[in-house]
Amino acid sequence: MRLLSRSLTALVFSCVVASASIKHTILPNGRQQCIVHANGNQTDDVPTILEAFNTCGNGGDIVFPESEEYYIATRLSPIVEDVHIHWHGQWTFSPDLNYWRHNSYPIFFQNHAAGFVLTGNGIWINGYNTGGIFGNGNTWYVAEAASPVGDTQPGRPMPFVFWNVSDVTVSNFYIRDPQLWAINIMNGTNMAFSNITVNATAPTAPKNGTNWIQNTDGFDTMDAKNILLENFVYQGGDDCVAIKPRSYNIKILNATCHGGNGIAVGSLGQYLEDSSVENVIIDGVRLLRNEWLHGSALIKTWVGVLVNQSSRSYESAYVPRGAGWGSVRNILFANFHVEGAEAGPEINQDSGNNGTKAFQGSSLMEISNVVYANWTGYLHLEEGGNETAEISCSKVYPCYNIDFRNVSLIVAENSTDIGTGDCKFVEAGGIHGLSGAGC
Repeated sequence: MRLLSRSLTALVFSCVVASASIKHTILPNGRQQCIVHANGNQTDDVPTILEAFNTCGNGGDIVFPESEEYYIATRLSPIVEDVHIHWHGQWTFSPDLNYWRHNSYPIFFQNHAAGFVLTGNGIWINGYNTGGIFGNGNTWYVAEAASPVGDTQPGRPMPFVFWNVSDVTVSNFYIRDPQLWAINIMNGTNMAFSNITVNATAPTAPKNGTNWIQNTDGFDTMDAKNILLENFVYQGGDDCVAIKPRSYNIKILNATCHGGNGIAVGSLGQYLEDSSVENVIIDGVRLLRNEWLHGSALIKTWVGVLVNQSSRSYESAYVPRGAGWGSVRNILFANFHVEGAEAGPEINQDSGNNGTKAFQGSSLMEISNVVYANWTGYLHLEEGGNETAEISCSKVYPCYNIDFRNVSLIVAENSTDIGTGDCKFVEAGGIHGLSGAGC
């Protein structure tokens, strides 16, 4: 009996303590639980975190307690199944630019990179309004401030990429100062996000309109299907939300965007592949100007020929881009309130054209069934400007069924001028509810 008792004691002890930094228990429901404690002193916590994922990432619970800070000094890409992540504490990425530039996971699209990639099925994450990721992004913003605006350098990692995932729920979570795009879905199905906050700020940037925080998208989708994002708050210098190639059945409800570029559907057609986007609902958006607010709602596709890229060649991998194909249809931008955007609703199919008109109207992307409904507010146009909507489509596939319903935007705060629209390369009778040249 004494030998049996000692054996049981050893067994219980091995279940409770798996390492110095993980408390491993069995919950009443039979699920394994790993409570992860940070090492402190800016010691890399990734080995401990990966141990927790290996132990409890398949049918278990992982807990990052509140007020603990986990130092992410090396890349990680756990694969999970039926996992509950109680993310009370904060992950902090190291500011070691040299390490990340040479060791981040490569992302083919626009030649980007990732520091944390999560893969698997049945993923439940709750940040409990205290947990999230701090990307130390200002280190990157300052380091690249001398580059031309928009010129991101290689190896700057995304802090949270979902790769090949399904049945995912994420709530009450934040990402602060992301190094690059904050949350990026790549190959995701049946995902729901709620109460998500992304904040990218550059406290030392000059107050002269210079954008030091480019490429800090808030929430991006690509190769995604059945995605819901609701109650989203963004502050940054790029797209608040970006719907990228092969995104289907996307719903964005109740988003507030401080600064940046507003809501984007694009970039599409950059690569020689189908870049279709279909069935997108974006309903209930507040767009608020900080130092800048470049746009409000933009559908953007690339030109229909391969073009050498004279700028941002890193993102094009230094080879010609464009000539992708597909359809953009069934898109709803509803209940937008705009305060100080530099552009109203836009469709522009001339991305990758290097700022010229050489290949204007050549896009192979067909755009149809787009509705802008119930828009209020004012723009911040250049002096003398009065275009509150601009539609520039394709000669190859002139866009059609573009509807403006109760869109009331004035050209400036305290103005009464509702402005006008400008339309190019649209099907005859294809624009409804917008007056102006070509409309």
